[in-house]
Amino acid sequence: MQGRMDVSKSVRGWLCVTLLAWSVLAAGSGHAQGMAPVPLRAAVADAHAERAMMLAATLAGERVVAVGARGNVILSDDGGQHWRQARQVPVDFTLTAVSFVDDKEGWAAGHGGVVIHTADGGETWQVQRSATEVDQPLFTVYFRDRLHGWAAGLWSLLLQTEDGGKTWTPLHLPVAAGSKRSDLNLLHLFAGQGDALYLAAEQGTLFRSRDGGQHWELQSTGSKASLWSGAVARPSGTLIVAGLGGKLLRSTDEGATWQAVALPTSGSITALQATPGVLTASSLEGKLLQSRDDGLSWQVVATAPQAITTLLVNRLGQVLPFSKEGVLKPVEPGAAKP
Repeated sequence: MQGRMDVSKSVRGWLCVTLLAWSVLAAGSGHAQGMAPVPLRAAVADAHAERAMMLAATLAGERVVAVGARGNVILSDDGGQHWRQARQVPVDFTLTAVSFVDDKEGWAAGHGGVVIHTADGGETWQVQRSATEVDQPLFTVYFRDRLHGWAAGLWSLLLQTEDGGKTWTPLHLPVAAGSKRSDLNLLHLFAGQGDALYLAAEQGTLFRSRDGGQHWELQSTGSKASLWSGAVARPSGTLIVAGLGGKLLRSTDEGATWQAVALPTSGSITALQATPGVLTASSLEGKLLQSRDDGLSWQVVATAPQAITTLLVNRLGQVLPFSKEGVLKPVEPGAAKP
């Protein structure tokens, strides 16, 4: 094993093409394999943690919380102008996703199959799950409330909790026609309208639950591009998914039919966020894009000198871009407030 983060050879190439950052790592082959468990170590205190590669960000009330390489969790209480490192993070694995349900309760997930939890707005964290004996990282996490959450990752690993992350139960996804098993990489969980929940995956595949994650159905978008992100436009409910090679698709009938939308970027779309009347996207080409017509047309509002790995729209409507070099300068494109 090389380093402390493991991804199989079968997906290493995909990770290299995608978020730069997920390309960390060790070789293996086939599906998740048993190996010696890797001891958990706390993230190292770093006076320049805001320069670490960041892969996900969210709001915890007014606070901005971002997570990324080496277990770095950074916090901002002024909308992203100034940052500090969380006081205590019990893992130094790369964290790929974060979800908060209010200003205190939040979860992050990542390599090593870890899920960590905070009850104080991200200042301190505790391990709720780890699976370092298998080669199966988590790429996404979403909590609907303080009890109900989901995490997903490599080879169709989908987990559900109904007790705030204390215990996790594997869920089985439907298998595509012609396949013997579901072995897609699951990349992004996001909420729809009402009880709807979506899970974007490889090969243009989207999974949908109509009942809050209890049962899932497979939806084909007609594309073969891996879908790295998704969002539901507000208030219309238009469904947007995007990913590899700048592919973006929209549906106005909950995924029954899809329309491909041309974008002013060829870079893969790394993140989407919906705020009232505005959709915002980031790309590996370094561009930030916005749409004010439910994803029908998009304009470049800013261009960064490097690939943007994720974004967040703060409470002031500013767009906060992040990269493999960490936090970038906030952008004020006149977006609506979230």
